[in-house]
Amino acid sequence: MSIPTQPAIKPANPRFSSGPCAKNPQWTLDALNDAPLGRSHRAAVGKSKLKAAIETTREVLGIPADYKIGIVPASDTGAMEMAMWSLLGARPVEMLAWESFGAGWVTDVNKQLKLGAKVTTADYGQIVDLNAVDFDSDVVFTWNGTTSGVRVPNGDFIPTDRAGLTICDATSAAFAMDLTWDKLDVTTFSWQKVLGGEAAHGMLILSPRAVARLESYTPAWPLPKIFRLTKAGKLIDGIFSGATINTPSMLAVEDYLVALDWAKSVGGLKGMIARADTNTAVLETFVADHDWIDFLAADPDLRSNTSVCLMFNDVRITDGAAFAKAVAKRLEDAGVALDIGAYRDAPAGLRIWCGGTVETSDLEALMPWLDWAFNAEINA
Repeated sequence: MSIPTQPAIKPANPRFSSGPCAKNPQWTLDALNDAPLGRSHRAAVGKSKLKAAIETTREVLGIPADYKIGIVPASDTGAMEMAMWSLLGARPVEMLAWESFGAGWVTDVNKQLKLGAKVTTADYGQIVDLNAVDFDSDVVFTWNGTTSGVRVPNGDFIPTDRAGLTICDATSAAFAMDLTWDKLDVTTFSWQKVLGGEAAHGMLILSPRAVARLESYTPAWPLPKIFRLTKAGKLIDGIFSGATINTPSMLAVEDYLVALDWAKSVGGLKGMIARADTNTAVLETFVADHDWIDFLAADPDLRSNTSVCLMFNDVRITDGAAFAKAVAKRLEDAGVALDIGAYRDAPAGLRIWCGGTVETSDLEALMPWLDWAFNAEINA
């Protein structure tokens, strides 16, 4: 059969990867000219940049003044591992998982730390019963499932008078969703997600309750240097004012500062959320108009506005994984969508990033190409 004619208009930026994510539309290399390259991060200029990254994060995200914010090694993974290895073990633990990264934290807690945590899971596209969670335990969960496109609807399910700590992986939620800070004791994210920053740096945000746990509890296991947040029973405050545990990339720090300034220029957190919601609405309209594609997350209230996961449901498709891979390849070969295949452990389909650094016009231009690629492949 003949392949349909390609659409006339291409996205100006074909980068729809779910991480590292697209740079903001005003980004240029020249914007990083103020980076203090070749200088020590412990020099005054380095400390100033790191402190600015911390405090501008606080400003944009609305993080309470008494919460600690630290820049830590190894991206969101490093921040989460640091939190779990340093804080867990004082109380029973409940792990919530509905996608691959949440499942990875389960593995670390039960197979590495051997804590025998209660594990509550849901299939891809679903979420656990949040109202059945025991918050007398420490609870570990992802706010937004990057590989499933499922997010918690809000923080209402977390009681204010909880006895345990909440440890939240918010890496694809921060700057796109309204995080309820009084319900979160530990929050982590990475620069390369919603703000389109560079990789390898994580953010660790601690409530006063988390700090109290750190200063009153010593884990039974040894802690590597890059995980140590206390000394002689007291929080190492320098980590949360820019005295990082290891050497950060000052070029990456500058890039993050540029991204934060851009976020402020589009309305801060509210503006970033609105951009992501508007982008996701483009996909919602497309899905509503085409019966061969659907969201992996069926419930709109649970559907991510960043890592939007789609699945093909045409009865003519006999091998879903091969079909989705072929559609993604067609789009990449045409230069209109890069890196949008579903995550390797997730159900077959596509994953299109809709975070605030993506322009709505690019998603609007992509939709006819998605129609083209589907029909080209189904008729191949």
